[in-house]
Amino acid sequence: MRIIIIGASGTLGSKVTAALKDKHEVITAGSKSGDLRVDITSPESIEAFYKKAGNFDVLVSVTGSGHFGPLSSMTPTDFKKGIDSKLMGQVNLVLIGQHYINSKGSFTLTSGILATDPVLYGANLSAVNGGLNSFVIAAAIGLENGVRINAISPGVVEDSPQYFDAFPGHVPVTMDRVVAGYIRSVLGAGTGQVIEIF
Repeated sequence: MRIIIIGASGTLGSKVTAALKDKHEVITAGSKSGDLRVDITSPESIEAFYKKAGNFDVLVSVTGSGHFGPLSSMTPTDFKKGIDSKLMGQVNLVLIGQHYINSKGSFTLTSGILATDPVLYGANLSAVNGGLNSFVIAAAIGLENGVRINAISPGVVEDSPQYFDAFPGHVPVTMDRVVAGYIRSVLGAGTGQVIEIF
């Protein structure tokens, strides 16, 4: 299969790329590195990216940022960061990408545990992750030509110790389990699923 991985150089993306590249044609992409460049906050950049990439079978998005901080000092501008990047960036990858993906292809997006298990300072990411999960569930019944879509919703991962203090009481998820979730989405048959890994 021809697989595009956006965010391939990141903590999760690099592991997912390593797991898929031996048996599939993998095209890496990101805002600053990879085979191709794309700014997911720009629909124009996404359109140009897909035109350059050509037809593909799978898109895996392991990218997108949001605001993490106290609600008492959070501004609309702060909140919009997560909306523009992690939420609309990934939604637009699907809205635009559906016109380039091959029949019976699949999209795999990344949300996160904060959608259902919030932590202090995480209101923006909770909202964004919840929105992504709902989009995936609904988009699955609207995508045509047998195209599938799922979301991976991991907890804090073992390779990101800098976030452990922000997730008190959470047991870090092993990278092997997280990667297995992406493999399940890419190579499995499910659609409209939020694959929770915690």
